[in-house]
Amino acid sequence: MLVDSHCHLDRVDLTPYAGRFDALMQAIRAAGVGHMLCVCIDLEDFDAMRTRVAGQPDVSISVGVHPNERDAREPTVEELVRLAAESGAVAIGETGLDYHYNQGDLEWQRERFRVHIDAARRSALPLIIHTRDAREDTIAIMRETGADAAGGVMHCFTETWDMARQALDLGFYISFSGIVTFRNAEALRDVARRVPPERLLIETDSPYLAPMPHRGKRNEPRFVVHVAEKIAELRGMTTAAVAELTAQNYAALFGAPNGH
Repeated sequence: MLVDSHCHLDRVDLTPYAGRFDALMQAIRAAGVGHMLCVCIDLEDFDAMRTRVAGQPDVSISVGVHPNERDAREPTVEELVRLAAESGAVAIGETGLDYHYNQGDLEWQRERFRVHIDAARRSALPLIIHTRDAREDTIAIMRETGADAAGGVMHCFTETWDMARQALDLGFYISFSGIVTFRNAEALRDVARRVPPERLLIETDSPYLAPMPHRGKRNEPRFVVHVAEKIAELRGMTTAAVAELTAQNYAALFGAPNGH
């Protein structure tokens, strides 16, 4: 069973499916994807996201505010804890730091990250961490706030092995998206070869970052198979073995997918 550990189902274009979410889900299941984690990026759309996937036993959700959502309503620790409990969320996030798209004084972003880490610790839920061009600050805040007490995943990882190693030392998982299939991603492929098998996850981050051979097109959870195929190639495994391994790792971090 393939598990897409990070997607945004509420943002996938339904035009090819005649506007029908159930048709999208049928196509995903037909591709062998047995479970998905639909990740929240802002609280304004949280209720709509939760409603969209309600009743889908093979979809879990998270609650959080993405670091690139500069004008989003700021969450409080108490609100995140409450929403997670009410909704049955399996994770807090996505959260983290992104200095690529943001300029100037970014203390607001760092403070938002700290709020999410505190909420994860209080909720006893894992974190979903986004980091881009902010390696030192990301690890520093994770250390100073005790993020290791919550655990979690460095999602859509694109950084160095040194950063991966530091995150692993804090008990975090490393998740690879379609970027690992891109021609110019050899350094990232080296990281994918080195991550311990018990800390490895795969994802699509759909509708963004479609893997080869769909690069540049809209992404969907059913394309997670291409990430699994690339990881299998890099690590000398079969695609089925990667699917089984990453499904087990997902269960260890977020709970058994689809009741398995």
